[in-house]
This record gives sequence, C-alpha cells and structure tokens, in this order.
Amino acid sequence: MPTPESILKATFGYDTFKPLQREIITNVQARRDTLVIMATGGGKSLTYQVPALIFDGLTVVVSPLIALMKDQVEQLRALGVPALFINSSLTPEDYQGNMDAVRRGDIKLLYVAPETLLTPRIFSLLSSPSTGSGQGLKLDLLAIDEAHCISEWGHDFRPEYRQLAEVRRKFPSAVCMALTATATPRVRADIMSTLGFSQANEFQSSFNRENLFIEVVPKREPVAQTLKFLENFKDQSGIIYCFSRRQVDELSDAIARRGFSVRPYHAGLEDSERHRNQEAFIRDDVQIIVATIAFGMGINKPNVRFVIHFDLPKNIESYYQEIGRAGRDGLPAHCLLLYGYGDANKIKFFIDQKEDPERSAAYQHLDAMTRYAEGSMCRRKPLLAYFGETFVSENCGTCDNCGADQSAQVDITIPAQKFLSCVKRSGERFGAAHVVDILLGSKNDKIEKYKHHELSTYGIGKELTKSQWMHVSRQLVERGLLNQEPAYRVLSVTAKGLEMLKSREQVKGQINEAQRSERTGARGKISADSEYDKSLFSLLRNKRKELADEAGLPPYVIFSDKTLVEMAGYFPQSQESLLNISGVGKVKFERYGADFLKIIKEYCRSNKIDEKYKTPARVADKDAGRRYIIVGEAYNAGESIQDLMKRYAVTADTILNHLARFIMAGNPLRSAEDLIALSNLSPDQQMAVFKAFDTLGSDILKTVYDKFNGTINYDELRILRLCYLCEER
Repeated sequence: MPTPESILKATFGYDTFKPLQREIITNVQARRDTLVIMATGGGKSLTYQVPALIFDGLTVVVSPLIALMKDQVEQLRALGVPALFINSSLTPEDYQGNMDAVRRGDIKLLYVAPETLLTPRIFSLLSSPSTGSGQGLKLDLLAIDEAHCISEWGHDFRPEYRQLAEVRRKFPSAVCMALTATATPRVRADIMSTLGFSQANEFQSSFNRENLFIEVVPKREPVAQTLKFLENFKDQSGIIYCFSRRQVDELSDAIARRGFSVRPYHAGLEDSERHRNQEAFIRDDVQIIVATIAFGMGINKPNVRFVIHFDLPKNIESYYQEIGRAGRDGLPAHCLLLYGYGDANKIKFFIDQKEDPERSAAYQHLDAMTRYAEGSMCRRKPLLAYFGETFVSENCGTCDNCGADQSAQVDITIPAQKFLSCVKRSGERFGAAHVVDILLGSKNDKIEKYKHHELSTYGIGKELTKSQWMHVSRQLVERGLLNQEPAYRVLSVTAKGLEMLKSREQVKGQINEAQRSERTGARGKISADSEYDKSLFSLLRNKRKELADEAGLPPYVIFSDKTLVEMAGYFPQSQESLLNISGVGKVKFERYGADFLKIIKEYCRSNKIDEKYKTPARVADKDAGRRYIIVGEAYNAGESIQDLMKRYAVTADTILNHLARFIMAGNPLRSAEDLIALSNLSPDQQMAVFKAFDTLGSDILKTVYDKFNGTINYDELRILRLCYLCEER
C-alpha cells in the first residue's frame, strides 16, 4: 500500500506536508469522521485527495460550484489522477460516459454538487454493483467541501447542503470529511451536529495568512487611488471588488482606458459573457477582474497577487474569504481596502430593509467590519479573533498598522476629555456625527431641537476639523473608552472612559487621519521576498502559457508560479534536479519536464549560469515563528510547563500538544525526566502505554485510549506520548 509521503512526492511533487495535513490524513485513514478548518492556501484539498489514492474504493467530493469542480478535476487529471465530475454542464453523452466510468471502477475521485448527489440517479449509481469487479461499488470517503454552507449561522447557507446528512445515513461505512476555510465556533458546532461528528475529530489550522500584506486606507479619490496602486502590478493578476454593478462597469472602463488588461464580472452580464471573462482571467489572457461579490467562490487561481476592496464588505467573513483569493501559491500578495464612511451607510440602507432577527445580526456584522477598518491595532488581531483565534505577536510585520511610524502618535488627552464629556452631557443618546457637531458649535435643526447649543461643551472643539474629530472618536471606541451600539452607532462612555475623565490619564493617538494614508507601497510582488532570475521566469511563464493553451487548460494547472520561481532560482538541469523542485511530480515531469529543462539549459548556457543545489526543506524550517516552535525552544531553554502555561494563558494540555508537534517536526527536546514527573500513573501502567505506542503508533491518541477502555485519560496519554517521542529520538 502506498504511504501518504510517497503519494505526496510522486503524484503532487512536494517533499513535506503543510501543518496539520499529515495528522488529518492519518485520522481519515483510521476511518474517523473529520472536520477540517484550514485557511485558504493551507492545503485542504490534499487532505482528502491523498486518502482517496490510498483507499481501494471511490471518493465522492461535494462541491457547490461547477467552476470549482472543473478546476479541481483538471488539476488532478494533469497529475495523472483518475477524476471526473458529474453536473449539469455536461452533454447527455458525457454525463452517461462519466456514470459508466464510475460504475466500471475506473475513477478514484468523483466531484458532484449537493443537489446532484441527492438525486435518485446518483444514489442508484453509488449503490450499484461495479462492472469492473463484480462487487458492489465501494464508497470509501465522502468529502464535503465549503462545509460552512451547511450552517444557517454561516455567511453562505445553502439548504441542500443540510440534506447531506441523508447521504451519510445511506452510506454509513464511508468515512466523512467536512472542509471549510471560514467558520466561526458556532458554525463549526453546527456542522458537526448536523453530520453527527465527534468533537475529538476537529482539526483547525491557523487562520493567519502570513504571506498577505493587509492594508486599509481612507477612501478619498478611489479611482485615482486604484490606478496608482495598479502601477505597481504590471502584468500581474488581481481582483477588485465593488459594491454595485454600475461601479464595476465604470471602474473597469477607467482601468481599461489606462491600458490595463481588465474585464468586468457581475450578475447583470449575460451568462456567456460572464463565463468568457472568468475563463480569460483564469487562463491569464486578462490581468484584472473587476467584480461584485458574485465572483470568486469557484476560483482556485493561485497566482493572484492583489485583491482590492473598492467598497466596504458587509462582514468580516466575506472580507476574509475574498482576500483569501490572493496569494494561494504562498508567495507575497497585497490586500487593499479603501474605506469611506459613506460605504457603511450604503450597507445600512439595505440592512434596514430586513426584519429582525436578521437585521440585528447584519448590524452586528457591519459593526465588526467598521471597527476593523477604523482600528489602529495590528490588522490580524481582530481578524483572527473573529474566528476565535488569538494572535499573540505584538507586530505582525505585514499590515499597514504594524508598519506605521509609532512616533506619529501624539498626546490626545484633551481632545479625548472633550469628546467623552460631550457624549456624557448630551445624554449618551447620539452618534459620533452629532457629538462632533456640538463640539464644533454647529447650527442645525437637531442641535436646536435638543437644546444642545446650551451645553457647556457646545463649540469647545473648534481647534479640530470634523474629519479629525471623527478620527478621534473611532480611536476612543477602539481603546474601550467609548461604547458604540451596532445598529444606530449611539455612543456611551464606558467605566474605563469615566475613570479616564476622573484621573486625567494620558491618551496617545493620532489627530490627522492623513497619517493613515497609503504609506506602504506595493507589497504583493513576487520579488518582495524571492530571489530568482526574472528573465528566465518570464521565458518559463511563456512556455507554460503555450502548453496550457494547447491543452485547453489554465496555466497554473501545468505549474504554479511558485514552481516556476523555484526553477528560475535553482536552475535545475537534470531529471533528478527538476523532480526536486516543489510541485514537480512524476506525471508532470513526464508530460512537461523536457520542455522546461530545454529552456533552462539553453538559458544557463547562454548566460554562463551554474545549477544551484536545492536542499530539501524541513518542516521546522518552514514553520519558524509558529507557536509550537516558540514553545519548544522556550522549553529547551529551561522554562517549565507551568511557566509556559502562565505566559500564554493556556492549559497544560495545549502546551503538551505544542511540544509534541515540536518534536514530531524533527526538533530535539530536552530530557523527559521533567515530563514523566507530571504523570500520576504507576511505572507498570506507564510501561503498558509505551508498549501500546509501539504497537499502535502515537499519532492518534484515541486508538490507545480505546485499547485501555478509557481507564487512562487523555491528559496522561499526552504526557506519556511526549516522553515516548523524546526516547524515540
């Protein structure tokens, strides 16, 4: 039987698994239902594709969009994997042909939409005897992609997804996987409840996309700002999201007039035109797509170097999913949000058309989005916190706020006192705009109506402009000195704010919002942190496009940009060297290797360049800076389990899991004597557990837990696993 590692290298061309992939695959191999929450670009697909090639029978992948199925199947077939899809885009002849191929047992992965899978015809197919073996068609794995669609609490609920529980009942022997990139704790619980999963089989990777530079800038002249940004991304792919169809058309025309290759995408276009535009973008015939949020869910184009939000997204989940379409190849990408207050008002107009409780939920989503856009802390902190993850680093180094000049902060104590006092004296019944009008001494009907011209704070803030006061108010909300009610944005002074008024504690911040203007420049260029030969990369990219056009495939199906960057950085000139490049497996080498080797050899001969040896990457090298590496190194430096628990405010269980990952990544860990002292088991019991690890392995603790019929708890098993791994190394 092939191993996951051998399939990873031979079929997919990778030396090492990404974080959590191996653990997930092991869990699925053990036929345990599995929930996978993994950020875009983290390698979700591989976690069911590898088991599919190990299992004897069929793997059915549920996918919500035809474009997504087509893309996945094209990539798998380019790797030599027998995969097909069945959906409404097929002719009757092709539909029947694919059904016959599945029935013969020729196919390892079958992609279907949920509504297709629920039809009697497909149920009958999956229940029918296999003509190839004479036995019943064996469904080994059911993988449900975009599983957040199951939950009514998710941002993209689809009722037909909820009916997939019926498929589980009809095929109880098939192991089930649910996979998604975006799911709050509430959505995750709903997915597992609907599908009948065990809590113990949930795997969640970090939502942090380290290769994305995240930036929010004030929206002043948005078209000019967009055009200026695009100048930094000549000949590179990007997506621009707009709120309305009209805005898509107008912006697309403006960009085209500046000489960029661009197409629009929205629901108002004819289906045929929308499809042509999407295909042109996927195949690198067009550089930029300007689109409404209708675009993107079925797009797996890995070389998107930037995503611009021309207008404010309606919630953080949508925003996270949309910026997640950038940099899927792991190379640097830039995500820019142009934020203007008017955008929030446009969204409010549509929210007000809804009924409660939907309206209240929408206001909460919008409030979280505006707080994020207006915030001055690290962008990753609120973004990851929304999904229940704590980002502990003080400076991520890849967002506008962390890259800002902290010396630009000034003493804003007096403006803060004035603002808080005005909120209090006006009865804590109004939003920021009205409070600012009072401070500026404005004369309008609302001021007159509530007699706010008689307040002691009336007109005391004329030293600042309205824009400056609004910027101050947002900083006070962010610092917890003011509370802002989500629906109508009414302000009230918090206990912390009252204490600040009494103690006159200093508050530092910014007066001029202009300090938050575009100051970063383009950060999504491949050259930002990759050393490679640009001329050779261009030649390889041209050859890739030529081969892709001949085969009728998107270029990234041939090789990704990341693979071409490695080729242009290491100059491989033999079969062995090319197979050592990430993303070059045996099938792809057989199909395309000769073409790319020829170009590389000729280029190196003409330019007198020698091949560079590529050292296979270790997991620990790739993971430098991750929490488990930091914890492992701190433990080796002498910190105790208790010290680490206190530092990170987590349980001993969490620290032990970090240390286990650290050692399984190939890192040494200091003596196990400190660890064995944590165990309350007798020496005989400890020895019995070690023998169980010898027999059953230490990857999946539940198998050992079951062996002892639950008499040894998981806390003990985690401690002893760590001791076992230390001795093993």
